[in-house]
Amino acid sequence: MDISTKTTDAPPPTPQPGVTEQKRNARGASRPGDRIFLGLSRGSGILLLVIMAAIAVFLTYRASLAISKDHGNFLTTFEWNTNLTPPTFGIAVLAYGTVISSIIAMVIAVPVAVAIALFLTHYAPRRLSGPIAYVIDLLAAVPSIVYGLWGALILVPHMTGLYGWLNDYLGWTGLFSWDEGAPRAMLTVGILLAIMILPIITNVSREVFRQVPRMHEEAALALGATRWEVVRMAVLPFGRSGVISASMLGLGRALGETMAVATVLSPDYVIHLSLLNPGGGTFAQNIASKFGEATEQGRDALIASGLVLFVITLLVNGAARAIIARRKEYSGANA
Repeated sequence: MDISTKTTDAPPPTPQPGVTEQKRNARGASRPGDRIFLGLSRGSGILLLVIMAAIAVFLTYRASLAISKDHGNFLTTFEWNTNLTPPTFGIAVLAYGTVISSIIAMVIAVPVAVAIALFLTHYAPRRLSGPIAYVIDLLAAVPSIVYGLWGALILVPHMTGLYGWLNDYLGWTGLFSWDEGAPRAMLTVGILLAIMILPIITNVSREVFRQVPRMHEEAALALGATRWEVVRMAVLPFGRSGVISASMLGLGRALGETMAVATVLSPDYVIHLSLLNPGGGTFAQNIASKFGEATEQGRDALIASGLVLFVITLLVNGAARAIIARRKEYSGANA
């Protein structure tokens, strides 16, 4: 028996897009709107780099004019007097004050911020964590000058008791000896900066801790771990990079703070071992307090110190970005 089969023509295969077309589609350049958005985004990035380069060129040029007329060593001189002929100025005291005040702020703020972030994400009930997080967000929105006024009018007068206690019990170390002057010293500045950078570190750390995989915590609980052991073994190791990055972002804020430090600190441009005596000032505070009355030569000198602060801030932020890039789930970029 003959069996006839009916053959049908198979549909032609769908042509596969080439490699170039696939890359173009992946970049979002296949539609006019996507191409416009791509161009605007790329242009914004290039414009930002141009602005940063222009700032660096301006600072470098004006700094070179000042340093060429400096009678002292710009890096090691302990004096800042631009009215002399020739002028004598250096950043040694300013660098010391900037670093010391920032270290004090970090030592105080980082443990407190991490503890608050852990409390909000793993201990506090929802009805309590929301209001606390809202208050912390409000702290980040307070202007610097308001912090400075609060520090000068409230914090400084109430530091006398703490300074006396530190002098009585730890004055023998030299770090906490006090001559009973006004407590407008590095420790006060460090405490004020710690309050100012606390919201930054807390908010970033909180978001990092929220991204801990739930299965890690459940696995630790299933093995009989307590809540603190879950935090220690699962949460903190996972969020270590994020906490470090948050701390470095807070450090960048502390390094460049101006008005709050200028309002609280009474600089004497001498390096003191004790943290309870007036310090030599910071880069930002020195620029803010002297720029208005400075001559052209003095402004160039202040710009030279600003260049140093600019470089330090770039290095800090660059280090923070490098740490974030090591954990792509935090950075959101495939670098």
